[in-house]
Amino acid sequence: MVFDEASDAVDPNLSFTSNTNATATDPPAVLPPQQTPQAAAQSQAARARESIPTACLACRSKHLKCDGARPCARCRASGSDCAFVASRRGYKGPKRGGAGGGGGASQQNNPNKRRATSPPSQDGSSSTDFFAAVAAPSVQPGVAMCLASKGRSVGPSQSPSSSGPVTPGSSTSASQTFRILGAGDTDGSTYDMSPQDRSVSTKSSSLSLAERCFESFYDHFHAAHPFVLPKDFMVRFLHDPSLEPLLSAMRWVGSLFIDVPAARNSLFDEAWQRVHEPRNARDGFLVQAMMVLIVGMDGVTLNERARELLLDVEKLAVEIALNTRPFAIFHGRGIPVLEESWRRTWWDLLVIDGMIAGVHRMTTFALYDTPTDVALPCEEHEFLSGAIPPPRYLEDLEDQEFLDDNAPPFSSFAYRILCARNLGKLMRTPPITDPADDNLVRVETLLTNWRLHLPPSKRNPLDGHTGRVDEMLFQAHMMLHATSIILHQPHSQLDSSPAANITSCAPHQAVQANARPAFNTHTRHTIESATAISRLVTLPVPSLTTHTHFFTCVLTLSSIVHLSKWALDFVQYDDDDLRQLLRLNVGALSELSRVWPAADRARGQVRGVASEVYQAKKAVQAAPQFWFGLTREQVMSSIAADDGIIEDVSSS
Repeated sequence: MVFDEASDAVDPNLSFTSNTNATATDPPAVLPPQQTPQAAAQSQAARARESIPTACLACRSKHLKCDGARPCARCRASGSDCAFVASRRGYKGPKRGGAGGGGGASQQNNPNKRRATSPPSQDGSSSTDFFAAVAAPSVQPGVAMCLASKGRSVGPSQSPSSSGPVTPGSSTSASQTFRILGAGDTDGSTYDMSPQDRSVSTKSSSLSLAERCFESFYDHFHAAHPFVLPKDFMVRFLHDPSLEPLLSAMRWVGSLFIDVPAARNSLFDEAWQRVHEPRNARDGFLVQAMMVLIVGMDGVTLNERARELLLDVEKLAVEIALNTRPFAIFHGRGIPVLEESWRRTWWDLLVIDGMIAGVHRMTTFALYDTPTDVALPCEEHEFLSGAIPPPRYLEDLEDQEFLDDNAPPFSSFAYRILCARNLGKLMRTPPITDPADDNLVRVETLLTNWRLHLPPSKRNPLDGHTGRVDEMLFQAHMMLHATSIILHQPHSQLDSSPAANITSCAPHQAVQANARPAFNTHTRHTIESATAISRLVTLPVPSLTTHTHFFTCVLTLSSIVHLSKWALDFVQYDDDDLRQLLRLNVGALSELSRVWPAADRARGQVRGVASEVYQAKKAVQAAPQFWFGLTREQVMSSIAADDGIIEDVSSS
């Protein structure tokens, strides 16, 4: 922002100009013959007053008097960057040349002029040189991140450390030009940053709100839904105005993980408005922006609006042919990492659609029926580094048992997609009323085959080489066990009525118990899957909030099974396994609730149901005949187990 000398109004067409343009090699001023030295000095001072404001930006922003020195006394005392800018009052924009674009030469001769920005094309593509930055020399991480976090990005044909031309064919300049693109700023203004200015910016330790939210998005959210360009590549692409809806959505979701509660509403409002701006290019970046919003909104319990937005983004994705193989090629600008980002955008949208349908049971998983021939995503480390291998395809994955034994394994993301598709096949299965129904057997066969055909390196979400949790495999196993519960619980012996009040994720699904001394096959499948979900909590991660927010509802589904089992009269407590599993689930929901209000609501409902089950069991146990045939030790053990469970659940 810059203020004119006579006004506090912000000029939208400002051009930041450093004072490094005047060098020792500039020719000395020639005095007119009729002027005396004193008159010449007065004339030169007058010209300076006309073009240079009396206050630097730092002083003007604080409404303080500035002495006009370079740097001024206040900036010297505070160590601030002292910058003076010329007024842009009356600026009409860059002069245009003839039909052949003759104005280009004048721009090259004057690098301080504001470059014209081409608007996004109607077909969703931006200017032809938009992604040329990828081919540029690698950017120093510290400088690039500083520029990006301040709303700037490295230009397409330069790097901060280079001293080469700003644009191809232009003359070498003592300063480098960087584009400013902060929140709400898409006018393409330029900033001439001298080497000294870059050093100051790189050493800056304080980050603005937008910077913190941008960093937080990549630190906490990106790994769980990795379709947006990796940070190292995104910081080079920030100069394109069509990314602003996506960046706004990223800032809001990033704010959920840091302590900025007062800013979240305004950040969400900004993101929502930008995503729904009628002038937006209907392109892949808008799809990504809507996807980021959907996941965040679902986690903060804006479920109805999230479902409406999901319908919109599904239509948009099909409209722009995101579900077709050529899309990544046509819109990838020949850049492998961008092509990979488009492929991941389609597949992650399908996974999100499936997760919402599976855990909420309010939508139909519409994208499952959408034809697609999009190539499968690569491994996460390949995406993050930009070393994208030749793509592989879904038909190969589904027929992997017929591939050569020496064929490399598919990516973790690919196995996650396969789990989502298995969930879709269950949702397309006609209602199963008979536990021996062939459709039930068919879906269970799919789930079993998924497990059997996992390569050894993919059977555990914990990577044995790095010691880190593979988030894509984590979600795949999570979906596998959730699908198993949805399939088998209706035919189990676990009466779901005690957990009827747990509706934070999905409406209550009635299950009529068939109490027998031994569990049937469906009951065992259900309990084993619920237990496996609880065990996922034990995997070593910096925080459970780095997992997808949908883990909240899968934990809730697992908790319903545990509580239904606890409510059974004939279950004996010769160990504390059930107690520890419930404790894991409630503790995990507590940690997730630090970010996601949906987890807090689920935790409250699980606690409430646990209290009801405990009171009901106590009422039944008050009858002397309840304990008939049991030893004193068995009675005391059962009572202690019940007391321990309710104590742990209530205190978590």
